Amino acid sequence: AGAVRVSLSSPAGPPARCVCLGLGRFSACPTARHQLAFLLLLLEELRVPPAQCALFDPAFSAREAAVLAALGLRLLPENEEGKHSVEGSATLFYMVHCGKALYNNLLWSNWSPAALSKLIIIGNSFRGIEERLPSRILERDYSYIAKVLKATEELALPSHPHYLDTFNDTSVHWFPLDKLQELSPEVWNFVEEPTYQDCEDLEIIR
Repeated sequence: AGAVRVSLSSPAGPPARCVCLGLGRFSACPTARHQLAFLLLLLEELRVPPAQCALFDPAFSAREAAVLAALGLRLLPENEEGKHSVEGSATLFYMVHCGKALYNNLLWSNWSPAALSKLIIIGNSFRGIEERLPSRILERDYSYIAKVLKATEELALPSHPHYLDTFNDTSVHWFPLDKLQELSPEVWNFVEEPTYQDCEDLEIIR
């Protein structure tokens, strides 16, 4: 919660709503259960009503969907492939251990300084993605991640010995408006929808 609170010092303020993607089968997977528990604690800490938190994972069973509804959470009706707009209000996207294409699609669907400045992402470290992926692959397949790196603030979640596999390589990311406005106009002029012809990392995209 402390790591997330740092990101809330931005002018966007605390999130009014939350979107959780790729949580996984929490009825069978302890890691997914821990991630769901942390999400519920975050909503409480940030005072986001459960009804303002929407989730999607094609792996959810009918019983899991019923559990989420009983917790007061909402299910998105369809697979948006990560293309979800902040719709003008500060939004927390909880996307732990999702595929790179999902983050890339999310950035594309909010590709303006005004929208990105209202975006908070808890997910795989963008710095880690940059370090592990050859730059030509990053720029070819995940161009929106590549273009926003210079305007990204990132804070790693603190490691915990009991949850090493649950939140490893996980950071809070936010995009300060002043940093976004320093990017060149060419960055914002290119808004072509991403395609992933030669890409294998397409978790819940297709």
